Amino acid sequence: MTHHHTAKRATVVGAGIAGLAAALRLHQDGWHVVVLEQAPARRSGGYLVNLHGPGYTAAERLGLLPALRPRDIGFFGSILVHADGREKFRIPAEVAAAAVGDRALSVFRGDVEAALYDAVAEHADLRFGSIVQGIDQTATEVVVTLGDGTRVRSDLLIGADGVHSRVRELVFDAGPAAFVDLGHMVGAFPLAAPPGHVPEGAGTTYLGPGRTAAVMNLGPERSSAFFTYRCADSSAELSAGAGPALHRAFGDLGGGVADALAQMPFDTAYFDSVGQIVLDRWSRGRVVLLGDAAWCVTVFAGYGAALALDGADRLGSALAEYGADLAAAFDAWESALRPEVRKRQTLARRGMSRFAPSTRAQVWANEMTLRAIQLPGIRGLVRRAIQRANN
Repeated sequence: MTHHHTAKRATVVGAGIAGLAAALRLHQDGWHVVVLEQAPARRSGGYLVNLHGPGYTAAERLGLLPALRPRDIGFFGSILVHADGREKFRIPAEVAAAAVGDRALSVFRGDVEAALYDAVAEHADLRFGSIVQGIDQTATEVVVTLGDGTRVRSDLLIGADGVHSRVRELVFDAGPAAFVDLGHMVGAFPLAAPPGHVPEGAGTTYLGPGRTAAVMNLGPERSSAFFTYRCADSSAELSAGAGPALHRAFGDLGGGVADALAQMPFDTAYFDSVGQIVLDRWSRGRVVLLGDAAWCVTVFAGYGAALALDGADRLGSALAEYGADLAAAFDAWESALRPEVRKRQTLARRGMSRFAPSTRAQVWANEMTLRAIQLPGIRGLVRRAIQRANN
């Protein structure tokens, strides 16, 4: 009874960055991978993500750099503006470039998704429109039952299905307690036409009490808008929907913000409450959570994509090292990754820059930004502008 000739089988739930990265890494290690995604088609959402440090290294190890480099936006100037769109203060692109160096990419989330999808599509069995109904595991396998009754059997199940994870709900009895609501909403969407009131090659950031709006003009098909605001009841905002909620929160602003809201794609805008997932353990038996499903650090600054790539790549390394001993692989992986996740979550919760200033240039940019906005209680909202400067 030897089974060594059959490839190990993995099921990945979620075809976002974490899920596709896990599928790619496991395929590279000889696994047979099925990816189950509940959405009917690919999601190529458009906020900016920054890959530097571990995120850049993971993208390099996964072989994604040739696809991502041509899409790199690079560094751009950041302009702080008044409510009507007039310029208040400028941070030149050179500050950011000096702080980060060469091993950094600034790309849209959709670019990362596309690079991963193209790398893995012909190797993994990708099934869109797959709703997970049940998960059962035995000593030897894990079985996923789908909405249509189909059963998918494998040696390992990776739940990479995001902050509202169904896998987490079914397998980890953490319940709503795992979600730490940070009392903010976030919205982001690509702009088909460049925003008129923002100079090409720059981003404008408006910071006001309880809200931030950033609008980038990087030319046609490369421009985007990002919004975050404090709210008392996130479920009420979610039921209102992206269009009405963002218009209500930012409709009084002029300049690039007004341009962006005027061309907001109601159906495809990213819109969600800001919260973190905090779990004692990221694995249970043959099931392991990855990315936002396990440790959402919040979408504020885009470090989630870097952590998802790095986490997926490291998970592959641990599985390769420990072979059939899944428990040992999961333990080694989790204990190595947890300190970084804890650090990122703490930074986000403190409401300061997602990226701790690691160079004099970054410290200077942070100080200049704080000095430029002499408003009480604003520090927590500066994270977006600082991240622009640091990126």
